[in-house]
Amino acid sequence: MDSKRFPYPVKKSVEEQKANLTDVNLIGQDLTGANLAGANLKYANLRNVNFTGAYLYNADLMYTNLRNANFTGADLSGADLIGADLFRADLIGAVLTDAVLTGAKLTDANLTDAVLTGANLFHADLTGANLTGAKGLKQD
Repeated sequence: MDSKRFPYPVKKSVEEQKANLTDVNLIGQDLTGANLAGANLKYANLRNVNFTGAYLYNADLMYTNLRNANFTGADLSGADLIGADLFRADLIGAVLTDAVLTGAKLTDANLTDAVLTGANLFHADLTGANLTGAKGLKQD
C-alpha cells in the first residue's frame, strides 16, 4: 500500500471537519491546534507529528502509525484508535474520554494527567507507559 504525499501546506488543508486522509503520509508535520474532528486517518503514517492542542474528536485513527507523536493537551474524545501504534507517544494532559484503544500499542507512551474516562483499553499494550495522574482509569 503506497502512502499518499500531501502536495500542499498541511495545516491549511486538513482543518476541514471530516476530511478523508486515509493512508496519508504526514511524517514530522506540525499540526498544532489543527481541527481534525471526525477526520478519517485510517492507516495513515503520522509518526513524529505534532498534534499539540489539536482537536481530534471522533477521528478515525484505526491502525495508524503514531509513533513518537505529540498529543500534549489534544482532544481525542471518542476517537477510534483500534490497533494504533502509539509507541513513545506524548499524551500529556490529552483528553481520551470514550476513545477506543482496543489493541493499541501504548508502549513507553507518556499519559501523565491524561483523561481516560470511559476509554476502552481492552488488549492495549501499556508496557512501560507513564500513567502518573491519569484520570478515569478503572481498577479491578
